[in-house]
Amino acid sequence: MKLIIGLGNPGQKYEKTRHNVGFMSVDFLQKKIDAPEFKFNKKCKAEISKADGIILAKPQTFMNNSGEAVSKLLSFYKIEPEKIIVIHDDLDLELGKLRESKNRGSAGHNGAQSIIDGLGTKNFTRIRIGIGRPPIKIPPESYVLQKFEKEELAAIKNVFEKILEKI
Repeated sequence: MKLIIGLGNPGQKYEKTRHNVGFMSVDFLQKKIDAPEFKFNKKCKAEISKADGIILAKPQTFMNNSGEAVSKLLSFYKIEPEKIIVIHDDLDLELGKLRESKNRGSAGHNGAQSIIDGLGTKNFTRIRIGIGRPPIKIPPESYVLQKFEKEELAAIKNVFEKILEKI
């Protein structure tokens, strides 16, 4: 059983924002592998879709508290941390770039740090999707909550295709 977790913030207000690229990626995967619609699981505090040995999840605890839902997911499905993949945004990567890592620190990403704290380990796979750095006048915390421009979405979709190949 493989558990793929996309990080983001719940609610329409945050749809298609840079910080929600993790949610967007698992939405893309759900459609491509023809998995059922996401359903909220109260015990796990996450929206979940299961198909053919793959569980897709979107924690509904807000980005900075993702560890709470992720630890509940692992407990509920009896999955070890090293068998999960967490997908999230990365300001330090160019828009549309992808980087996979395992057993690494959070590099300042609060959602990743929350998971490390919640699980008590860094021993899980992270797929980081580049959203690029904000223009000088925009604070990073505002930039990540902005919606992608139309032309940026094309680059992001290419990344989702690469993630699909990896799983």
